[in-house]
Amino acid sequence: MLHRIFIAINLPEDIKSKLLSFQKKWPTLPCRGVKKENLHITLIFLGNLDDNQLFETINTSKEVAKRHKPFLVKLEKICFGPPKKFPPRMVWVKGALNQGLANLQKDLEDSIFKLSTYKYKTKGARPFSPHITLARIKVWEFRRLEDKPEIDEEIDLTFEVNSFEIMESFLKRSGAEYEILESLPLGNN
Repeated sequence: MLHRIFIAINLPEDIKSKLLSFQKKWPTLPCRGVKKENLHITLIFLGNLDDNQLFETINTSKEVAKRHKPFLVKLEKICFGPPKKFPPRMVWVKGALNQGLANLQKDLEDSIFKLSTYKYKTKGARPFSPHITLARIKVWEFRRLEDKPEIDEEIDLTFEVNSFEIMESFLKRSGAEYEILESLPLGNN
């Protein structure tokens, strides 16, 4: 059986609530807001994994989690994403790339893609850019807008990361639904 897997940092409830309040800020923007329970920072999208790859990914991720201590993530800006893409595809919350976050993401990526079961998979080509998808833009409708809103708002939200999760994604007509398969605490030696 194949599992659509990614590794993510889930957000504290208070941060999710604050971010959701921004979804109402641009009423003319043709978009679909991301559900509160789906707000997260993706560390690595792994795609379809078989049972053996998933088992090895979870075990390797447990080892990576032990090597890293909790750290803070700062959310700095709400803007269109990805950068330099027009028309934009999403409304993003951009996070600052700090050393703790960068080290965790790189260690996960390096450790997982070294696994023998990954010999036919390749790492993503784009550099890691911490962000949260706040809304998905309906591109066709966005193109037809005469007065396109500009989204470029500074914010200042910070939270502590104490764990990361192995997540499975299920694509449904109503949008993606995510299930936490494993929550891995940081620095749990």
